[in-house]
Amino acid sequence: MSEKYQAPTTRRYSLEFKERAVRMVRQLREETGERKGTIGRVADQLGCGVESLRSWVKQDEIDRGETGGVATAEAERIRELERENRELRRANVILKSASAFFAAELDRPQQ
Repeated sequence: MSEKYQAPTTRRYSLEFKERAVRMVRQLREETGERKGTIGRVADQLGCGVESLRSWVKQDEIDRGETGGVATAEAERIRELERENRELRRANVILKSASAFFAAELDRPQQ
């Protein structure tokens, strides 16, 4: 066997591509009445990874309220709040340092 191992590649898909792929899975499921195998068939047709498509479909189901999980909008809000929290913590450290510096300056005897 002279087959070479090919490492998986990281590809970025546009939002439009992802939405189209998810629509195709939903449409195929609607037409056939089957859930099993639909993701693999659409992934082969579009040339994308099965697991990538599976995660897009799962997130779409969460966003539509069909299954439990964290919706895309909620996840974005959480990321924004975490970023804001980090910034406020950094600002707090700076303010504590400045406060200690000025307190030391006030304690120093004036000449």
